[in-house]
Amino acid sequence: MKLLPRDAPPRTVWALAQAGVHPLLARLYAGRGVQDPQELDSGLAHLLPPSGMKGMAQAAALLADAIAQQAHLCIVADYDCDGATACAVALRGLRLLGAEQVSFIVPDRVVDGYGLTPSIAKRVNATGADVLITVDNGIASVEGVAQAQALGLKVLVTDHHLPGPELPAADALVNPNQPGCTFASKSMAGVGVMFYVLLALRAELRARGVFSKDSEPKLDGLLPLVALGTVADVVKLDANNRRLVAQGLLRMRRGQLPTGLAALFKVAGRSAAQASSQDMGFALGPRINAAGRLSDMTLGIECLRTDDPGLGLQLAEQLDAINRERRSLEGDMREQALLIAESLMDADDEPPAALCVYDEEFHEGVVGIVAARLKDLHYRPCFVFAASESEGQAVLKGSGRSIPGFHLRDALDAVVKMHPGLLLRFGGHAMAAGCTLLEDDLATFEAALQHIAEQWLSPATLAQSLETDGGLEAPYLRPDIVHELHKEVWGQGFAAPVFQDQVEVLGQRIVGEKHLSLKLRLHGQEVDGIWFGRTDSLPPKALLAYRLDINTWQGREKLQLQIETMQAA
Repeated sequence: MKLLPRDAPPRTVWALAQAGVHPLLARLYAGRGVQDPQELDSGLAHLLPPSGMKGMAQAAALLADAIAQQAHLCIVADYDCDGATACAVALRGLRLLGAEQVSFIVPDRVVDGYGLTPSIAKRVNATGADVLITVDNGIASVEGVAQAQALGLKVLVTDHHLPGPELPAADALVNPNQPGCTFASKSMAGVGVMFYVLLALRAELRARGVFSKDSEPKLDGLLPLVALGTVADVVKLDANNRRLVAQGLLRMRRGQLPTGLAALFKVAGRSAAQASSQDMGFALGPRINAAGRLSDMTLGIECLRTDDPGLGLQLAEQLDAINRERRSLEGDMREQALLIAESLMDADDEPPAALCVYDEEFHEGVVGIVAARLKDLHYRPCFVFAASESEGQAVLKGSGRSIPGFHLRDALDAVVKMHPGLLLRFGGHAMAAGCTLLEDDLATFEAALQHIAEQWLSPATLAQSLETDGGLEAPYLRPDIVHELHKEVWGQGFAAPVFQDQVEVLGQRIVGEKHLSLKLRLHGQEVDGIWFGRTDSLPPKALLAYRLDINTWQGREKLQLQIETMQAA
């Protein structure tokens, strides 16, 4: 793997440092494209205004009218963490703003498929609802929206996914990625879009005289949920998203977080007082996602909406147990998927341009995770399929993950153009997408995807590389520096720091049967290192790419380098 040090322009580093930014952070930020210190101001006053998003005025008016009429509002959620947090934000926020009847429905991943389908519209109507609100879905639900309106429902679609060729004829549609929307942040998660709708609704109610500036409800208590959904959905952390996440983390650390979220921290063995974006992505998010993968996301939403400490802990423990089951199931599936992938290698032990893997025993709730593992291992676009059912029809549902330079949703669109009707349903983003097809059509899909990958992927695209922040100066090899870095917002598009330095290997041993524990000398200092998932020995000297971490043992903190990759010195 090639190491590519980021370019941190010295003038920019100097300007940021002069503005009071820590010298190390100034270098890290400059290497990520930050040029103006104002980009680092996480104050709520710097958030982009909701009025800049297309459809926001219509959405606010629709909801304000519904509240005035004491209408029954029903939210159609999604079964991932973004959808769950968006639903919880909507439930809490709408009640704060005066809605008396607010319910929700979560489609079943297996039975209903994704989004607002006609059958879901009928279920919403059966609840006696007057207004249907989608969160984190709906932009592709042309038929579902039409069905809901035919039943007399008003429909508000809030989504962030890329639209298809036809938009649903909703009464109001809010999505920063819809045609004609000039909102600057195209990377907002579904939960962020719903939060913005609530901000606009509050402004509309204020304009109607329902609230004054002094008496209006505070919505900032929803920001911990916004932060969780934003990080867990792996959207790009542009300046606006970083502000939302930073504000959410700030409140978590102050103890100002929903009861169920606090319980999730507890069962995950994490401290809310030291909450980080890594906690969102690797501890809390997976526990919420597990409910949608293997059980019912209603569990996740109820955990995030409850204010009862006992119920919150009970639901958090259930989610933790489901996540342990998910990890076990994923491990078994991953092993089988690896065997199938190995059978696809050519004579030179090279994988095909794109991987398609299916086994009749696979569980559709975990295919996305397994696809991500295969993609990481083989550095190829990868789809993993599982048998399912859609509207009474036996189908295969696939989840794909991609590599930089290969836009997965565009690839699926190209497949459809090659074979009209092959995909019963598809959608997604550049790096993650999903599709549904008949089992008899899997071979055709695989051949088509292979053909597209062979055309689009070049040797340069397939040359795996890792961006680093260059060397780390000796004075920064301290635990307190690690704490400072952990306080910052890192994630997709704003990667956590990775440094590269030549080290001397003083000692190495295998721990836990599959990890390499290291004693290293860096800048004349002896430091500990850990390389997860590696058992091969290192040479006496090596160029390592690493993250800074802390190993706590018997209450004592010690610096530890978490190794990412190595090049011979």
